[in-house]
Order: sequence, then C-alpha cells, then structure tokens
Amino acid sequence: MPILAISTNKGGVLKTSLTTNLAGVLCQQNKRVLIIDTDNQGNALLSFGINPDQMEKTLYDVLIDGLDPNEAIVNVHENIDILPSNDDMSFFELDCLSNLEKYPEPFMLLKNAMEGFDKEYDYILIDSPPTLGLVQGNILCYTERVLTPFQPEAYSMRSLTKILKAIQGFKEKLNPSLSVAGIVATLVDSRTTLHSQVLQECRKFCLHNDIPMFETVIPRSVRFASSVAYERKPATLVEKKNPLILAYFDLLEEVEGIGTKK
Repeated sequence: MPILAISTNKGGVLKTSLTTNLAGVLCQQNKRVLIIDTDNQGNALLSFGINPDQMEKTLYDVLIDGLDPNEAIVNVHENIDILPSNDDMSFFELDCLSNLEKYPEPFMLLKNAMEGFDKEYDYILIDSPPTLGLVQGNILCYTERVLTPFQPEAYSMRSLTKILKAIQGFKEKLNPSLSVAGIVATLVDSRTTLHSQVLQECRKFCLHNDIPMFETVIPRSVRFASSVAYERKPATLVEKKNPLILAYFDLLEEVEGIGTKK
C-alpha cells in the first residue's frame, strides 16, 4: 500500500491540486484513498467544497491530543476520505516543541498516529505545507515516497535542492525506506523561453543525480481552480476527457511505473 507525500518547501506550486486530482484518478480505478492534509490552510477539504474551519476534530487533535484518526476522518467522495487540517495546525510546532516531556519523539507523531492505516486504504496521499519545519519532518518520517512539484521559474532549483537535501537527511537518520518518487513540472507554460530553459536545467540536474523526473507536465490552466470553485470537486472527477486533465492520469501511470521498478 503506497504512502505518497506531495512535498516541497515552495508555496503555490499545485501541491494540493496534485494530491486531490491524483486521488480523483485513483478512486476511478476503485482504489480507496486517504488524503492526509497537513497544511493549516486546509485546502484539501476546500477542494471538495467543505469549509475546514467548521471541523471540530482535525489532524492537530490526532497529533497533539492522541485522538483516534477515525474520529476526524471525513468522507468527501466515493473511495476518498480526508484527515483534515485547519488553522489549529499553525500551533502544532509551538505546542509540541514547548512540551518535549510529553512528546519525546516529535518527528514520529504522525507515523505513530497512523499505525495500521496502511491496511485500511489502497493509497495514502499526504498534502504538505510549504515549509521544512516540524510538520514536514513528520511527513518525511512517515511517508515511503515523495513526489516533488517543480515550477520552472527563477530560483526554483534552489528550493528543489533544499527539499531533496532534507529527504536525504531523513532517509539517513530516521526513515531508511524513504525515497524520491520523482519530480513533476507544474504550472508549465510551454510558450515561454524561461520555462523551457529551466525545465531543461532541471532535467539535467535530475539525470546527473539519478533522480526520476517525469515526462508528464502539469500545464498552467485556470481549469483546475474553476473546477474546485464551481463544481466543488477536483478536475479529474469532472472532466475526465479534457486533454489538460488527462495529464494527471498520465502522471499516475508514471508514478506507479517507477514504483514498480523500485
């Protein structure tokens, strides 16, 4: 049962879109999916038209108070459940690190809380915040593989090298089964010279460092946001034959193909 985190330390690069749209593809394959939203913005739940601020029980309660995750998990679509977050997660790091007597293994809280859930789902997808703090540390201690979105803009390579360094550090010290599922280019405008140049630079970097980079790219399009705004669903559950949407179906094939090889 794959546990896949969509992680990077840069915001606005489609982490939530990747998470929820991949879940949409998987559920159409009759796979049961759990999304763990670790970002205090709670956008995973918003992608299904549900206000995260109305949730009385969230991931924060699971990690800080030891709540059974089943009490916080919300079903949002056939075969898709979400363990939601909201603004309470803003206090997670402070509440945890200021009370290390209660939380002697602060990086292991998520892994310990989710023990046994790999038997309940076919896939667990983790939506991450754009930071390299304690939340990201918990993700990297729990997940098996990391899918990293890469927006081909100036300074993007700097962010990419930082998340890859963090992944390697956690692999060596805390999670030997951790690996990079691959790098996926997002918000790509193939008409611009900059995007083409930065993508080429990224592919050379990945080839040199033996890191998978997917052929599939996720284009820049308002369609993904419009689907959430008007249909209150990820685009893969609304327009399955749209060429833009098909990119997510192609991406999943690549992700699973590399996972099979490994």
